[in-house]
Amino acid sequence: MGAISLIALGLAAILFSAGGILVGKILLKKSHNSQKGQPYECGIPTETSPWHQFHVGYYLFALLFLIFDVELVFMYPWAVVVKKVGLLALVEIFIFIFILFMGFLYAHKKGALKWS
Repeated sequence: MGAISLIALGLAAILFSAGGILVGKILLKKSHNSQKGQPYECGIPTETSPWHQFHVGYYLFALLFLIFDVELVFMYPWAVVVKKVGLLALVEIFIFIFILFMGFLYAHKKGALKWS
């Protein structure tokens, strides 16, 4: 895939996105009422302001989950070709898992996995 293909892909993405937004603005009927501005919580009316802070530990835990979940995405192709590549693939996956394990130990040491 050359540079021209990447530029064309980027332009197509921008045009399709902008086109969808533009069609929505033109064709959809605009109606403003007070209920559209209200936050939705499973049909239950809210009692307090929806703007409150969450503990940063929830975000760190979610990011760590995503990192280790994406690890599996990279391990599947490796498992498919491990017999063809041989010892080199085994060494590379051990290096990959070692780096991820070091990141896990760092997160554990910093307390990113504790809920309290």
